[in-house]
Amino acid sequence: MLEFLKALRRDPGDGGQAGSTPARPDVTPKAGVSFAKPLIFDRVGRKFGRTSALNDVSLDIPPGEILCLLGPSGCGKSTLLRIAAGVERPTSGRVLLDGEEVAGPSRFVLPEKRGIGLMFQDYSLFPHLTVVQNVAYGLRDLGRAEARREAMMALDRVGLDAYAGRYPHVLSGGEQQRVALARAIAPRPGVLLMDEPFSNLDSRLRDRMRDDTLAILRETGATAIVVTHDSEEAMRMGDRIALLRDGRLMQLGSAEELYVAPNDIFAARFFSDLNEIPARVTAGRAETPLGSFEADGHADGSAVVVCIRQRDLKLLPAGEGTSARIVDRRFLGDVLLVELAVAGLDRPIFLRPPGDAPPPGTETGLGVAANAPLIFAGQGASAQ
Repeated sequence: MLEFLKALRRDPGDGGQAGSTPARPDVTPKAGVSFAKPLIFDRVGRKFGRTSALNDVSLDIPPGEILCLLGPSGCGKSTLLRIAAGVERPTSGRVLLDGEEVAGPSRFVLPEKRGIGLMFQDYSLFPHLTVVQNVAYGLRDLGRAEARREAMMALDRVGLDAYAGRYPHVLSGGEQQRVALARAIAPRPGVLLMDEPFSNLDSRLRDRMRDDTLAILRETGATAIVVTHDSEEAMRMGDRIALLRDGRLMQLGSAEELYVAPNDIFAARFFSDLNEIPARVTAGRAETPLGSFEADGHADGSAVVVCIRQRDLKLLPAGEGTSARIVDRRFLGDVLLVELAVAGLDRPIFLRPPGDAPPPGTETGLGVAANAPLIFAGQGASAQ
C-alpha cells in the first residue's frame, strides 16, 4: 500500500497516450537474461500469536531452478514466499540469498534491497498508470529513456508492446497477467517469486499462460518459486516440488518422485484420484476384496489403507479378476469415469478406462495393474 501511495506522486517513464500503438521492432528481442541466485531457507518458522504458520522449513534452491510450493490453503505456502520477499519476518531460522543472510537473528534486508521480483495473485497493477508505466515502475534506478526501453522489451516478450499506452482496466485478465509478468522480469531479478499467478484465469487461458510463463522463466534463467494449490500445475512447471502441510515440509522432489513414491497418504491424495480400501496385514500381505498385495514395512496384524489409482484399474470380461457391477458411467471428455460396486466394499470403486465401457447394470470383471497399490498406515484411511 505504501508503494501504491508513492506511485500517486510519481510518473515513472513516458507512457505515451492511452491507446497509442508503438511500432514493433523488426526482430523480437529475447527476455533479458538474469543472474540467477541461490536461495536457502534454513529451519524457517513463523508464528502469528500462538498459531504456527511455518515450522522448521528448510529448502536449498539452486540458481536457475523453478521450485513449486504446493499444498492446500493455509499450509504456509504464501507465508514462506512473503518471508523470501521480505514482506514478512521469520520468527525463527534464516533466509540466505546468494550466500548472504537477508533474514534471520542477526540481519534483515528490506524488500527493495533484495533484488527479488514479485508477482502476486491479483497482479497489483496501478490503475492510474499506463501499461508501460506499470512495467517501468521497478526500474526507477535507470534513466527515463532506458527504463522505457527495458519496459518495452519486457512487454514485447509477453506480446503486449502494442498495448503500452493503455490502462489496466481495459485489458482482459490474461493481458493483465502478462503485464504483471513483464513488470516482474523487467528488472532482471536473480529470484522471481510468483504467488498463485494463474488462479484468476479460465482453464483454457490458464494452460496457455502457464506454458508461456514457463518459456519466459527458462529464457531469463532466473531462480523461481511458484506457489500453487494445483498439483498438475506444479508438475507441469516445477523442476522440483515442495509439498507443504500445516506449515511443515512433507516431501521434496521431482514430479515423478512425488507421484510414484509419495511419503504418505496425504501426498498420494494430492497427486492422484485414489480408491482407498482399509485392510489388515496378514503374513506380510494386505488382504482386500480386490486382491492380496505385498505390505512391506507393515507389521502383521496392523491396519493399513490400500490406495489404487483410478487409472491402475481395468475392466475385464465377466468371470475374470474380481467380480463387479457397473453402477454408473460419466463422460468427462477425454475419458470416462466408471463407478462400480464390489462385494465386500461399502463404497464404490472408480476407474477411468482408456476406451468405452458397458452400460450401468453390466456384470464385469475388475483387475489391478501389477505393483500398482500404494499401502500406508491405517490411520490415514477414510472410513468405509
